[in-house]
Amino acid sequence: MASAMRRAYIIDDDSGIRRSMQFALSAAGYQSRPFLSGQDFLEELPHLDPGCIFLDVRMPDMNGLQVLTALRKINSRFPVVMMTGHGDVPTAVEAMKLGAADFLEKPFEENEVLKLLEALCTRLEARLEDDRVLEEGRQKIALLNERELSVLRGLIAGYSNRQVAERLDLSVRTVEAYRANLMAKLGISSLADLVRLGLVVNLSPLD
Repeated sequence: MASAMRRAYIIDDDSGIRRSMQFALSAAGYQSRPFLSGQDFLEELPHLDPGCIFLDVRMPDMNGLQVLTALRKINSRFPVVMMTGHGDVPTAVEAMKLGAADFLEKPFEENEVLKLLEALCTRLEARLEDDRVLEEGRQKIALLNERELSVLRGLIAGYSNRQVAERLDLSVRTVEAYRANLMAKLGISSLADLVRLGLVVNLSPLD
């Protein structure tokens, strides 16, 4: 499977554009897949691996802005590059407001496409890694019971075991036991890693 750094989707009703972009991307080592329409792409989207999208603005039935709006509604993580006609600045601005990462004016140079694609796919790769770390963190937090979670919130707030005990109306020894249990469940051996996990999952600190 190609990584997100080497994959692109081309959505354009112009067969010449699709063919020329596929050829250029393939020659540069990218995997690409063309789509005749935005509707075709959206129907296939649930089955597609992460990648960058090159989306034509002016297409019949469903134009590029409508496709972009649909992608925004489902919180798609795929970065989108809008392909516009010369001087179509208002549409490009509207696309950026809807979440497009960038836009290209036709006709564009091959090097321009490749440079942009490299930057966006690298950004996507980092975003996907952040998503993976977040999901992993949430799964770990879900292992904790209510008391362990409260103790963790106290620790990431910067409280000592004694201060956590006072706020939760527990003995220090009980807090120490909860702390040992939660660290074992999370597979964490240091307070710094506990705090880091709390920040990753945006866990609210204990008041």
